[in-house]
Amino acid sequence: MKRRYFNMTSNRLRIILLAVLFVSSTAISSQAASIKRSPADMEAERAALREDFLKLRFGLFLHFNMATYVNREWANGYEDPAFFRPDKLNCGQWAKVASAAGMKYAVLTVKHTGGWCLWDSDHTKHDISSFINYENGKGDIVREFVKAFRARGLKVGFYYCFPGNFSNPGYGSAVPENRPDLHGLPPEAAGDYIGFIKKQLTELLTNYGPIDLLWIDQYSNKYTRARWHEIQTHVKSLQPRCLVIGNNAHNLKDSDVYSCEFPWDSKGMPPEGSTIPAEVCDKISRTWFWNTTDGPKYTKDATEIVKMLRLCNKRNANYLLNVPPDRNGLISGLHLKRMQEVAALVSTNQKQKR
Repeated sequence: MKRRYFNMTSNRLRIILLAVLFVSSTAISSQAASIKRSPADMEAERAALREDFLKLRFGLFLHFNMATYVNREWANGYEDPAFFRPDKLNCGQWAKVASAAGMKYAVLTVKHTGGWCLWDSDHTKHDISSFINYENGKGDIVREFVKAFRARGLKVGFYYCFPGNFSNPGYGSAVPENRPDLHGLPPEAAGDYIGFIKKQLTELLTNYGPIDLLWIDQYSNKYTRARWHEIQTHVKSLQPRCLVIGNNAHNLKDSDVYSCEFPWDSKGMPPEGSTIPAEVCDKISRTWFWNTTDGPKYTKDATEIVKMLRLCNKRNANYLLNVPPDRNGLISGLHLKRMQEVAALVSTNQKQKR
């Protein structure tokens, strides 16, 4: 009887002890979660991120999306998804080209104008699941990109275009209501762009491991600064070490680094002697996306590219060079030849410095 009583008492004590430990751990977790980093701590972290970013110096911009297949810089969202057909897509080739040229990071247009997403998004039908001529709609180019570039030790970034009011003549009469910003979005997104953006960024920042930078376009198009900062805060809550770059942003409150779209941005280039951390994005040729109307007369030569790289680096800026893959999903033709020439020049310069 005594033994039975002792066992019952012992069991009760164990239960009580476990309950106390659970409550204590929950309280500690809640207390830790409620502790917010000070502005000084957050700014110190941003400064460290900028310093690490500037060490990369040279990056590859990859404009590859629906616009690749329609000979336009901006897709409008009304294209037949069957157009998208990269029969030889090879992200490993992109990464090899970048690595050989001395590039240290790459940024892929995972969602450009028109809303087409290169991953399977739960929040729109305008995504890779609609591309029936690529992996029967079951592919994930975002995952392939991340895997290929990480395999070569390169940093990865996503270009993401905010929904915006692109009601300009460039879309033409083929767009019925001339509101491609709404096309392909669920009904609720029309009244809550911010909520829609957050959901998609959550997918991108929780399904592909650490992402080094997020490159945002059209963030200033009909979005208030307060809403933009809300998005920035959301990104940092998911991945504190993800650098956020706003296209053509010249305010370190709006972007972790200055952003210059050369030479179309009004400020063009950081001034000589600049100490402000920056990135300059440029095109190897006339168009951002691969286009049949492009040609040799529009393509930069290798010496011009390397000269621009050096100039940017001297002005405390990285150089993000756009080299668009073709409709097969490869960097090819004169673009490939130029990058091979850049690789040779960079290699020669490195040997001379030793």
